Amino acid sequence: MLKKKSENTVSEKIDFSDNDSLRGLLGEHDKNIRLIEKLEPVNLNIRGNTLCITGNQVSAHLIRNLCTQLHAIVRKGYPLFPSDVEYAHRMLSEDGTTDLEKIFLDTVFISSKKRTITPKSIAQKQYIDAIRHADMVFGIGPAGTGKTYLAMAMAVSALLEKKVNRISLARPAVEAGEKLGFLPGDLAEKVNPYLRPLYDALFDMIDFDRASALIHKGVIEVAPLAFMRGRTLNDSFVILDEAQNTTPEQMKMFLTRLGYGSKAVITGDVTQIDLPAEKTSGLVQAEQLLCKTEGIRFIHFSELDVVRHPLVQDIIRAYNHLDQRKRFRTNGQQQT
Repeated sequence: MLKKKSENTVSEKIDFSDNDSLRGLLGEHDKNIRLIEKLEPVNLNIRGNTLCITGNQVSAHLIRNLCTQLHAIVRKGYPLFPSDVEYAHRMLSEDGTTDLEKIFLDTVFISSKKRTITPKSIAQKQYIDAIRHADMVFGIGPAGTGKTYLAMAMAVSALLEKKVNRISLARPAVEAGEKLGFLPGDLAEKVNPYLRPLYDALFDMIDFDRASALIHKGVIEVAPLAFMRGRTLNDSFVILDEAQNTTPEQMKMFLTRLGYGSKAVITGDVTQIDLPAEKTSGLVQAEQLLCKTEGIRFIHFSELDVVRHPLVQDIIRAYNHLDQRKRFRTNGQQQT
């Protein structure tokens, strides 16, 4: 129902028949409703089972679409969190025809903490589908877009469903700008700081004791990229993280390790290359060489796909603008 309030203000009403799912939509102490009012210039009021939305026509229509779709997925058992409301609003703001159900109800994995892992953006959904259907997938984009985390979830799911026999996780051991100097300890202790993010994601999905046992048995391997040389990985799910810091030679070495019955996911952020300035990134070169190769998929993420603190999205956008200005100045100087 659409009722005109004034020249610029309209009121829309949604009638809900299911009290339980309506409470799930509203959130504890109406937390989700208050959040929606911060995301769009609208006022929301609940009268019985009716939600009244008042605001300008564009915002009111957007929030009606948002609440209707969120209510539908809550009715199907999805536990709605405030962060989900933000991600859903972001997607519908970009494309009002987005089907939230196809994204939020696409269960990738249920972690040991009983938390359901699902895609939170259109690009994440495309990424998950690409991993399901292609043997080699590149996920390229800024930090916080879930590239490594979702790849890890897909790998653990494939292992537990016996689709693969092992998981191999690799990362180039490149210092991120700082000179750390000599690191004490044996080889494992020296490279462990570089691999810590992979361990963090793994332990978030499998309880520590079980993950440690699988690592001890060699079913799950977390190793620096150099350890992949000379091997053929059959029936494996292989993940290369921080691939922007590989050299072309390292990237070629890694990509040619793939054996029968295996999948490879390569993730990286080409805006955070820590190689010396004269070195070409293996990830950049790989996209140039393989972007049209059948059976290989490239999925690109942007700041719209960030699933960390909302400020991270603004930070990435600011740095992107800085890089664009630098490129513009450089191109201008070259032309003159």
